[in-house]
Amino acid sequence: MLFNIFLMCFGAISLVTFFLYVIDKIKAKLGAWRIPESVLLSFSLLGGAVGGYLAMLTVRHKTRHWYFTAVNLFGLIYQLGLLIFLFIKFF
Repeated sequence: MLFNIFLMCFGAISLVTFFLYVIDKIKAKLGAWRIPESVLLSFSLLGGAVGGYLAMLTVRHKTRHWYFTAVNLFGLIYQLGLLIFLFIKFF
């Protein structure tokens, strides 16, 4: 039960993170007001690493900034570790 809740939360946050990256990419092309990098990094770190990394790969956004890659990979590792821990503990 708790594992499923965490999985759904990570999925929802990843979806939001993906769209934040895509929206920021569109705004960058239009020269409009941008989403702050701290917001993008926070969403990636707090559960949305899958969405952030997928957005980086699909729309090629923020790929020149090493710290975006590092934060998303770190987020992927610790979020996957947390899900594995919860799966082992509750199943």
